[in-house]
Amino acid sequence: MVPIVITQTYIASPAEVWKAITDPAAMHRWYFDTMENFEPRVGFETRFNVHANGKDYMHHWRVLEVIPERKLVYEWLYPDYPGQSTVSWELQPAGNDTVLTLTHRGNESFPQDNPDFSRESCTGGWTYFLGERLKTYLEGGTL
Repeated sequence: MVPIVITQTYIASPAEVWKAITDPAAMHRWYFDTMENFEPRVGFETRFNVHANGKDYMHHWRVLEVIPERKLVYEWLYPDYPGQSTVSWELQPAGNDTVLTLTHRGNESFPQDNPDFSRESCTGGWTYFLGERLKTYLEGGTL
């Protein structure tokens, strides 16, 4: 299937964007506040629950690739559902800014009879997190 790809430019350095996507304290502010820990280290695993649309979704991530301030890839599973996906975050300096390209592969492997796993839902979620939450966090707005 065709991956979900979201590209966003931030008025921030690659180091600032990297910290926002890898530091648990930063991630709690704009991303998932129920995630207890995260380390940008190959093999690191974390599990956390997200309550959405009246349901609980246990998330399981396993870090697959790390190139500091350039690339982060992790496997994304929901232990209570069949399927497997990967999420790749690629950072590119652009003058004083950073271009972030997020690629989510395999989302269609999750149960497509559940609207929370639909391509539209996933794309909408990433657009919200990257285009609103992370942008606001990095560029000094109020969350």
